Amino acid sequence: MAADASPMDHVLHEVQDMHSTWVFFERFLDGKALTLPSVTIGGYTLHITKYMLLELVAAGLMLLIFIPLARRIQTGALPRGMFWNFFESILVFIRDEIARPALDDPHKHDAHFEHEALAHPEHAHAVATVEEHEGDKYLPYLWTLFFFILILNLLGLVPFLGSATASLWVTGPLALVSFVMMHGAPIYKKRGDVAGYLKGLFPHIEAPGGFVIGLLIWAIELLGTVIKSVVLSIRLYANMFAGHMVLGFFLFFIYMLGSQPGVNPFLWGSVTFLSVATAVGLSLLELFVAFLQAYVFTFLTALFMGMSLHPEH
Repeated sequence: MAADASPMDHVLHEVQDMHSTWVFFERFLDGKALTLPSVTIGGYTLHITKYMLLELVAAGLMLLIFIPLARRIQTGALPRGMFWNFFESILVFIRDEIARPALDDPHKHDAHFEHEALAHPEHAHAVATVEEHEGDKYLPYLWTLFFFILILNLLGLVPFLGSATASLWVTGPLALVSFVMMHGAPIYKKRGDVAGYLKGLFPHIEAPGGFVIGLLIWAIELLGTVIKSVVLSIRLYANMFAGHMVLGFFLFFIYMLGSQPGVNPFLWGSVTFLSVATAVGLSLLELFVAFLQAYVFTFLTALFMGMSLHPEH
């Protein structure tokens, strides 16, 4: 980066570096940087960015964590240790508090339980326990979505890395996958009947001009799913980007004051202490935000999928 760049440029460069060069605080480490490779396909050059690498790191960490964990769970043994209990409690929370409430058919669930309870009152509790939940079909996606976003958020708190979720080029594709799931889940439920699914979205209005009104409502309904996906993308991007920007500015105060000629050492030391203390406090807040935003994105995705699966509710 140019030496005469503004403080805003430096902070933006550190927080949201999408270039093919991975810079490691060039002002402090004498221009240390890692040049990332490029791939040319059919005359088009694809630049590998650090966010791409961080996404691969997040995927690799998930494999390292959950493959051994799945093998332990398959044995039927009780959870042991902080590591196992931590991840399993989160998985169970997503299943019981997000997937099932949002994706189960409330009418079908209540009717099935009521019928079985009346027929076999002595086994009512067992019926409620073993009953299949429609939301469990989509648990693998929701689990993967939550932990992928969470790990990317947490990697943004590690020095010299970066917050991949502070880029629309990352949150946009995540929201696009959720958009596909919003429509893909009900289409899968209808055994691939795309025409039947789209027809089911068309309201029947018994009134003059009802077809035109219904067509407008149908178009608005489809447009609404696009808007929901865009909101998902921008919400995650804005929250992560803003948090890291504020954190970067507080740390950059130290350099800005220290680079001034004839600065009072006591003043510089005081600003350094306050900036670091504030950055530590903000980092703890960012740790909470990392979990919160992963939860919000997953919850809203499940909610929007449930609205598509059960529009009557």
